Amino acid sequence: MTVLVGFPPRTRGTGRSALAYGAMLARSAGVALHAVSVVPAPWPTPLSGGPDRDHASWARELGEQAVAEAVAALAEVAPDLVTDAVAVPGRSVPQALLTEAQRVDASVVTVGSGDDGGWGRVVVSSAADRLLHSSPLPVAVAPRGFRGAADARVGRVTCAFRGDQASEAALERAAMMCVRIGAALRVVTFGVEGRTMYPPEVRGESDVLAAFVDQAGTAQAAALERIRDAGGLPDSVESRTATGRDWTQALTALPWADDDVLAVGSSPAGVVSRVFLGSNATKILRSSPVPVVVVP
Repeated sequence: MTVLVGFPPRTRGTGRSALAYGAMLARSAGVALHAVSVVPAPWPTPLSGGPDRDHASWARELGEQAVAEAVAALAEVAPDLVTDAVAVPGRSVPQALLTEAQRVDASVVTVGSGDDGGWGRVVVSSAADRLLHSSPLPVAVAPRGFRGAADARVGRVTCAFRGDQASEAALERAAMMCVRIGAALRVVTFGVEGRTMYPPEVRGESDVLAAFVDQAGTAQAAALERIRDAGGLPDSVESRTATGRDWTQALTALPWADDDVLAVGSSPAGVVSRVFLGSNATKILRSSPVPVVVVP
């Protein structure tokens, strides 16, 4: 198995963050790291004369430059791993990444954040957005500017749990990941006060909040018991509920460490066996202070 990382040409910041996160995942799982740069494919209808040759030459040079940059970055962030870097042609970056992922039997597709958001937060680029709504593989997204230590490994996986069948499936996959890489598991139900938990006109907010916390704890315990009976829980398991007036406040109500990863499940409205983020999952992802992995 392999961790595939999208390394965009001429965007060293985004690519470096994705490589650092990919190296963290690959090191934890004991697998190889495969960096992929997607360059423009030839025109569907070849043009006669110079333009077609110029386009092909430009794309080839762009790919060679991207591969050289990726190799140099890999030498810094993943000198202890088996790595390689390639450039592949494609008219759709997400589709080209998924095609390459299938070719190398990748277990996850890793991308960086866009450049137009807050530092240290997940910023969904157009390519990442497409992957987060169509990938048959888990999609890992690094926060903007993510670097990670030279020997970084995943120490704890926090799984966002909403109490339905889809999120329980995501929790089961997160637990399996923790068992495989030796990480701790933290299951958390997030709630936004006055909006997703109950309408703002409802009185007795403290009572409603207490009921929400109690119900979330009961649902978490039941799901964990079923997974435990199947023999799929790591040694260290923690259950929490985090609330706030908005999603950012809810997520920052929890303590986070440098070796944390947040796991988010797909929406039950999505296509079977493909990633499809619902509105709340998207808000959680955008508010995460740590790297994220979204599972089908």
